Amino acid sequence: MLWEKKPLPRNKGNWKGKDKESVVVNVYGPHKDGEKKAFWKSLKEIMILKDVEWVIGGDFNEVRSQDERQNCNFVERRAKIFNNIIEENHLIEAPLLGRRFTRIIDDGVKFSKLDRFLVSESFIDTWGDVSIIDLDRNTCDHCPILLGDKNINFGPKPFKVFDTWLENEDVEPIIIEAWNKEVTSKNPDCIFSV
Repeated sequence: MLWEKKPLPRNKGNWKGKDKESVVVNVYGPHKDGEKKAFWKSLKEIMILKDVEWVIGGDFNEVRSQDERQNCNFVERRAKIFNNIIEENHLIEAPLLGRRFTRIIDDGVKFSKLDRFLVSESFIDTWGDVSIIDLDRNTCDHCPILLGDKNINFGPKPFKVFDTWLENEDVEPIIIEAWNKEVTSKNPDCIFSV
């Protein structure tokens, strides 16, 4: 695990067609305060290499702000430490497209954003804007995430509404009928109205 005493990473390399060396780190952050402290210290120690691009991604088991949790405990002190580590190491968080949360538990009652990618400023200089694409959560309580180009074409939009449709008097009853439909799903993203 990353927070154990380890030598500097040997997984440096170059992206095809790029001159700058990069280090990619996959993390699984600990849950307990003492282990978190050792984890952050270890992360700071390996980031001593300043002449490389950093890509650090995975489950940090920590949030940066209260709005990254819903129906879960938020510990402000832990979030401050996490934000300080990010700032001290000049890391940038790639924005998450799609969902607000990456971990969903207790039948869709508790939500957290624990999974993320942090990249160095030099990585952004080389690659431009990047973002995180979240995939469907099929076998565990976390959504898998991918780091990708920010200019993503998701294809045709599945649903469109044109203002001219709202001028048609036949549209209002359809909207009212859909709004009043009973929803039996417990998943929050399936509930149209409460």
